[in-house]
Amino acid sequence: MNEVVKYLQECGTFYLATVEGDQPHVRPFGAVCEFEGKLYIVTNNKKEVYNQMKANGKVEMCGMNKGTWIRVKGVVKEDTRREARVAMMEENKKSLQSMYTVDDNLMTVFAFESGSATVYSFTEEPKVINL
Repeated sequence: MNEVVKYLQECGTFYLATVEGDQPHVRPFGAVCEFEGKLYIVTNNKKEVYNQMKANGKVEMCGMNKGTWIRVKGVVKEDTRREARVAMMEENKKSLQSMYTVDDNLMTVFAFESGSATVYSFTEEPKVINL
């Protein structure tokens, strides 16, 4: 898991895809963390992405770094525990503290309950990491 989190952090910006009905939606994300052995992402519970993930937890993320790229696919579930939000904030304080506080009733985290990450390159075989 550390490898996936580190890769996404090194990307800086990565892209999260959700679906609403039959329409895909993609947007930039930039904060991840590992908590209790799971990959976590963060969003604002007033955004459409929040509603889309609540309605259909199947998501995909993609990012590129140093000539390789990662695709993370799986099922996410909201984690309402304060401890999970604290872990996210501690890991991403620089980027999140201007947008959220742990108890602002906006900051929401989702954990990957299942899935896989694949790192690709033009010169090597893909590397699969189970989440």
